[in-house]
Amino acid sequence: MNVTVLVVDDEKPLRDFVRRNLEARGYQVMRAANGLEALAIFENEQVDLVILDIMMPHMDGLEMTRRIRQTSTVPIIILTAMGEEADKVRAFDLGADDYLTKPFGVGELLGRIKAVMRRAQWSEPASSGERIARGEIVVDLSRHEVSVRGQLVNLTPIEFNLLVYLMRQAGKVLPHQDILKNVWGAEYGNEVEYLRVYMGHLRQKIEADPLKPKYILTERGIGYRFGE
Repeated sequence: MNVTVLVVDDEKPLRDFVRRNLEARGYQVMRAANGLEALAIFENEQVDLVILDIMMPHMDGLEMTRRIRQTSTVPIIILTAMGEEADKVRAFDLGADDYLTKPFGVGELLGRIKAVMRRAQWSEPASSGERIARGEIVVDLSRHEVSVRGQLVNLTPIEFNLLVYLMRQAGKVLPHQDILKNVWGAEYGNEVEYLRVYMGHLRQKIEADPLKPKYILTERGIGYRFGE
């Protein structure tokens, strides 16, 4: 498998639980007890996925996420306790890809890992030279390039796949659940906070005025629509 996972949590039993179950399935696992220790490992080793707790001594998971995102797009799964909704949204704003709520089981852990590793790839299929154009936005699917008003815009793989899905369905009202299942995967459907954060990211990158969007439109209580 050759996937190296960095597990960061100040609770040793949890680190050991994750290590045992991942190593049994062929993953390589490195462990750290806090953000400072983990950052040192991350900067000196090849890491393919980071799983980290939010609440840790010395450097918490939010600060570590922020620092990782300054130099890397490696997938990050955060660990949260029940009721940490604000921290969860903040982690997404900083660049986290997914979350697990403690306590969690092996099946949920493995499912989330597979999902984020799948989404870390450019998954939109494209024939050679295929392009989508809507207004001032042009997507070259074979090159994974997006230009807005003639300027190239840097998108992460999931932002790219989300934008392509919206543009392919331009003019249609898309319910939250449909977007999540088509972009994030069949395992998803209720994580509306994902959409709130990622739609905000896209608006910042493609809208002339993110506060008055003309492309990514909210259909309150239902979902979103890409303006024609």
